[in-house]
Amino acid sequence: MNRRFIIMLSIALLLALLAGWVANRLIQDRAVLVKAVPVVVAKVEIPFGVKLEESQLEVIPWPGDLVPQGAFSSKEQVVNKITMNKFYPDEIITEKRISDYLGGSTLSALITKEYRAISVRVDDVVGVAGFILPGNRVDILATKMDRTINHAITRTLLQNIKVLAVDQEASQEKEKPAIVRAVTLEIKPEQAEIIVQAMQEGTIRLTLRNPLDSELEDTTVKVAEEQPKPVEKIRGKKRVLKIIPW
Repeated sequence: MNRRFIIMLSIALLLALLAGWVANRLIQDRAVLVKAVPVVVAKVEIPFGVKLEESQLEVIPWPGDLVPQGAFSSKEQVVNKITMNKFYPDEIITEKRISDYLGGSTLSALITKEYRAISVRVDDVVGVAGFILPGNRVDILATKMDRTINHAITRTLLQNIKVLAVDQEASQEKEKPAIVRAVTLEIKPEQAEIIVQAMQEGTIRLTLRNPLDSELEDTTVKVAEEQPKPVEKIRGKKRVLKIIPW
């Protein structure tokens, strides 16, 4: 009985050693096939909308087959660019999450190509009680008085417009609402003309959208014009001239 147990134990140990040796060879072979390449990562936590500095970055080796598209291999390729997202330590810097800095304010580097930034004066009502923050999406409503029908008309001018900044703050890390005086929007040139005209003709309001709601609704408003009431013609009674003989 003891001899049989010793034989079985010896075979189990031999198989375990063989499995370990095979696994070690596979790991070594993979390490030889997959070469590490230099990748630029965040050395510290980097906020949104700031110019990248060399002290905020570091280059570390990364498995070549796991490097994401758009990664950088040297700090010189990244320094002085503008962050379009927040980066955490050891997070890879990628091309789609930073923007070129060509002078001016850092906000100008965050504007999408072929778009413009326009600031709209707001108060606690227009700005949805301060709950509009950078990165949110809003609809823009305009109200003006129609003198032909003597009524105020409200219609939706633009939908799903991106908020770039509130006051002079463009950080998307804000969570607490705050009463602001201006909201900067990212719009197309033709949309800017619509907003400016609406502000001259009347007042505008912003409505906050759900981040998952990107559907555009048909906002065609048909205003029923008041038809003038028909004027009733009052017919006078026929007068009969009577001749009284003398």
